[in-house]
Amino acid sequence: MSMSRTLVRSHVHVQKHFLTASTSRAQSGSVASTGAAASQTPPPPSQGRWRYFLQTLGRVTLVTVVGASATFYYIAHKEKNPGPQLPFDPSKKTLVILGSGWGATSLLKGLDTSDYNTIVVSPKNFFLFTPLLPSVAVGTLNARSILQPTRYLTRHKQRQVLVIEAEAKEVDPVNKTVTLSDDSEIRGQISSTTIPYDYLVYAVGAETQTFGIPGVKEHACFMKELHDAEKMQGRFLDCVESAAFPGQSDEEKDRLLHMVVVGGGPTGIELSGELRDFLEEDLKSWYPELASRIRITLVEALPSVLPSFSKELIAYTERTFKESDIDILTKTMVRKVNEKSVVLKGPDGVEREVPCGMVVWAAGNTSRQITRDLMAKLSEDQTNKRGITVDDHLRMKGSRDIFAIGDCTASSYAPTAQVASQQGSYLSRVFKLLAKKDQLEADLSHAETSKEAEKLKKQVDKVKLKPFHYSHQGSLAYIGSDKAIADLPIFGREWTSGGVATFMFWRSAYLSTLFSLRNRSLVAGDWMRVKLWGR
Repeated sequence: MSMSRTLVRSHVHVQKHFLTASTSRAQSGSVASTGAAASQTPPPPSQGRWRYFLQTLGRVTLVTVVGASATFYYIAHKEKNPGPQLPFDPSKKTLVILGSGWGATSLLKGLDTSDYNTIVVSPKNFFLFTPLLPSVAVGTLNARSILQPTRYLTRHKQRQVLVIEAEAKEVDPVNKTVTLSDDSEIRGQISSTTIPYDYLVYAVGAETQTFGIPGVKEHACFMKELHDAEKMQGRFLDCVESAAFPGQSDEEKDRLLHMVVVGGGPTGIELSGELRDFLEEDLKSWYPELASRIRITLVEALPSVLPSFSKELIAYTERTFKESDIDILTKTMVRKVNEKSVVLKGPDGVEREVPCGMVVWAAGNTSRQITRDLMAKLSEDQTNKRGITVDDHLRMKGSRDIFAIGDCTASSYAPTAQVASQQGSYLSRVFKLLAKKDQLEADLSHAETSKEAEKLKKQVDKVKLKPFHYSHQGSLAYIGSDKAIADLPIFGREWTSGGVATFMFWRSAYLSTLFSLRNRSLVAGDWMRVKLWGR
């Protein structure tokens, strides 16, 4: 019995040993086969790398969008909520700025107001970005998009700036006063006053030159101020609607739909291009029965348009206008503007009456009456009839306390926004030096010792004003059909370009030139709106 149990246990032990060995061999074989299979597995597919790239790109894009949005919000919040300002200081000199155009606004932007008690006087309480005014005239841009309130600029200065919406009527260079008047429709009990100044910046600009041609003021639209663009837009649409009135004759339709632009400078060229875009992109859909009748004629008295540009760009503009069916009449003068026509004198000397629905006048500038009156008071030094004569430091000749910038001057530079802007920036630096010099002279008058006085006198002598030098940054103009031209000085050479790529550069250049993030956002939004839904 015991022997039987022993044999059974031995048999069971042998079976367990056999099973254990078999299991071990099976596991070894499985591991071996798995290793062989692993050694034969192909490398990871490219989809893994592509997925990793997309994930990384998504993270970077998310961080960029969040960062840009946060920066945008921070800048917008900071612009909308300026901090506290210093009050007027009776011990500081008074600086009066007449105007709110390119020169005055550039000066105000760069001026350290902590050095002066600053007063701005202008009939407009805003700055107008005039290069984009033709876009407002056809509805490409909203008027608000190119306006920058003057108080927005002054509210962000270190010291308070008094802004007076009024028309300057008289400047007295002897008593150093400015008389101004509120000419708005709504007036208070006091609508005129006289303010004194220590320094005066005369930047009132110019008005449109009509050359004494009959009918221009009565029947033509100008293109200089915001209300001019709004008036032109309304009159243009009135012409189209009148042509669409039932029963209108073909002859009357052709007259109403003939638009004449006088002036072959950048304003006239850009307005003609904008009108062409309005016709092609919108009016053909709104008035398909009238679109083919709309004509645009550009009149220029000189031998060519855009005289400040190179010959290559002039030829390119003329070809583009020809392709767009815009007629260019050079060496042609306007003799008279009637209610329903314009009288033109061509290069052959023959006068012709041309029927038209609207005349837009964009030709030349002339001095304002207040400028002529001021020049008459300093007639010995102010002999140039084109405008105020200034020295190398933009100081009005005949006066040590009046500086003149912009279109009201008769300088050797072209009356452009670029020139006025650089003049304003220059004057902001000049007034910083003048404030330093005035402070040193005040300290010198109270010096207690001769040694201290000698030291201060040397410091006063070191304060010297550098003359103004204009740096031409190039010329740009939009010519319609999503094309622009550029004449730029690069590395000492003139670089010319025209086409769609230049048009994108033109837009980016104007966006960067706008004074605030608000204006840039509004203008970019308007361009996008027009591209998606039209004007």
